Amino acid sequence: MIRIIKADGRAEQEQLAAMRARAAQKNADIDRAVADIMQTVKEEGFAAVERYSVQFDRTAPYEIGPERLEQAYKNCPKELIEALEHAAANIRDYNERLLAKTVEWNSPDGGRVGRVVRGLSRVGIYVPGGTAAYPSSVLMNAVPAKVAGVDEIVMVTPPTENLNDAVLAAAKIAGVDRVIAVGGAQAVAALTYGAGFIPRVDKLVGPGNAFVAAAKRMAYGALDIDMVAGPSEVLVIADDSADPKFVAADLLSQAEHDRMASAVLLTDSEALAEAVDAEIVRQTGYLERSEIMEISLRDFGCAIVCEELAQCVALSNEIAPEHLEVVTRDPRALLPDIKNAGAVFLGGWSPEPLGDYLAGPDHVLPTSGTARFFSPLSVDSFLKTMSIIEFDQNSLDPIKDKIITLAESEKLTAHANSIKVRFE
Repeated sequence: MIRIIKADGRAEQEQLAAMRARAAQKNADIDRAVADIMQTVKEEGFAAVERYSVQFDRTAPYEIGPERLEQAYKNCPKELIEALEHAAANIRDYNERLLAKTVEWNSPDGGRVGRVVRGLSRVGIYVPGGTAAYPSSVLMNAVPAKVAGVDEIVMVTPPTENLNDAVLAAAKIAGVDRVIAVGGAQAVAALTYGAGFIPRVDKLVGPGNAFVAAAKRMAYGALDIDMVAGPSEVLVIADDSADPKFVAADLLSQAEHDRMASAVLLTDSEALAEAVDAEIVRQTGYLERSEIMEISLRDFGCAIVCEELAQCVALSNEIAPEHLEVVTRDPRALLPDIKNAGAVFLGGWSPEPLGDYLAGPDHVLPTSGTARFFSPLSVDSFLKTMSIIEFDQNSLDPIKDKIITLAESEKLTAHANSIKVRFE
C-alpha cells in the first residue's frame, strides 16, 4: 500500500518535512566511535589500522594481487562478464565525451591566459563487502577516474572470508591499480593519513555503512570526497498516459534498497495514483524483499495528487530527488523547468535501473535534497585545474597603473611594489 495525498499546500509539505528529517538523522555514538578511530590511526598509523581490522573483521589488512583478480574474472559467469564489460564501455564513452581539455587564449590585454586540466594523482575507492557487494559501483567509481587520467586508483574492501568475485572482476575490468583488503572507518582513516603499505589518497569515493559515511565526513578537508550519501530515493512525475505497472515497478526498485529509502509519485491523475497503489500491492506479493519495501513505502513513500503537472514539477524541484523519472505524454516538454535532480529519466522506457547499471551516466548521485547544489559523480570529479597567466613587458606595461591602483587601495604596498620595480 502507498498513501495517496491530495496536495493542499499543507499535506504535501508535511510529507517533505518527514523526508528531510529522515535524511538529517545522525547517530552520536557512531560519530564518537569513528572520531576515536580516525584520531588513533592518525597518531599510530598502520598499527592502529591492523588492530581495528582484526577487532572488527578478524583479519589484518592485506593486498589482493592481480592474479586473484584474474581468477575472479574467470570464476564469474560469462554473461555477467559481458554485462560488466558492456557497462564499463558505456561509462567510458560517456565520460570521454565530457572530458575537459586544457585551453589557452590571448587575453584582451595582450597576454596569454588559460587553464590546465589534470587528473588527480591518487584516488581511493571504498567498496562494501559481504551481502552489500555491488560490482556496478566499482565501475561507476573507477572508470570515470581512469578516463580523467588519475595516476593510481586504490580500491579498499573489507577482508571478508569469501571475497566477492564479481567485485574483483569489476576492478580488473575498470583498470583499478591496487586492491587492498581493509574496511570500515579504519580503511577511510588509512587512506586519509597513509598507514604502512596503504597510501594516502587525494580523494575518496564510494558507498559504505554508517561508520564509513561518518569517517568520510570527518576526513573531508584532509582529502576530497564524492559526497556523504543518504538513503536512496526515486521520484516519478506521471500523468494519465503512464502505465501504472511500470510506475509501480520503478517505485519498488528503490524501496527495496533499505527501510529508509523513499519512493514518491507526483501526478495530476488520482486514477493513476490508485492504479499504481494496486500494482504495488500486486508486485510486492512476488518480490523477494517485500518486507523492506513495505516498511519503506509505509514510512517514506506516497503518491501526491496535484492539480496540474506544473505543480508536480515545482514540488520535484523543492524535493531535489536523487532519481527523477518523467513519465508523461511529452516528457521533454517538462525538462526545461526541471532544475534540481541527480539524474532525470525521460519516458516510460527509461527506468531508473537502466541508469544504475548500463546507460553510461553515473549512479553515484546527490541524495537528501543536495541535488540543489551537488552534481553526479563523473570524470569532472577526478580532475583539478590550474590557471595559466603569461604576460611580457609590452602587455604588462599598459595595465601596470591599474594594478598598482588596486593594490594600494587595499593597502598592499608590496603588491604594488612588485609591479613598480619592473618599470623603474
